[in-house]
Amino acid sequence: MAFSIYDASLPVYVRLLKALASNLDKAAAHASEKKIKPEALVTARLYPDMFTLAEQVRSACNHAVRGGARLSATAVPDFEGKDDTFADLKARIDWALAYLATLKPEQFHNAEDREVVFPVGNGERRLSGRAYLLTFSMPNFMFHATTAYDILRHNGVPLRKADFIGAD
Repeated sequence: MAFSIYDASLPVYVRLLKALASNLDKAAAHASEKKIKPEALVTARLYPDMFTLAEQVRSACNHAVRGGARLSATAVPDFEGKDDTFADLKARIDWALAYLATLKPEQFHNAEDREVVFPVGNGERRLSGRAYLLTFSMPNFMFHATTAYDILRHNGVPLRKADFIGAD
């Protein structure tokens, strides 16, 4: 069996989103143990002009969901929840994981050559599925997932590289 766009995307999105959810649990436990207000971590950022933890989680989820939807040629769903608490962020990840679980490998047949059209600013961008995954969706997903991890680690949450990568 050939390696596919599905293989290069969905399992990566799912694994790292599950790891991110676990890291949020560790962050909530850390906040409780150290008597830190949870919102201090949820609104933390690495630098004043960067997204908060909540925005990083939202962006990682959005890139995974939009990537899965666009590569499978299905409609991009919307999430109607909040991002104010660890529970809200976990609900967003659960929603993203539930959506990704609805996508089947056959929906990605020929996705590497299918044109993906997506909004960028006031315009739109057109890429092949291969280029979309490798130069837009996956790099953005990885950036936001990594930055969420970095915010937590920077704020003392005891995480290791294995916590970012996730379990088998």
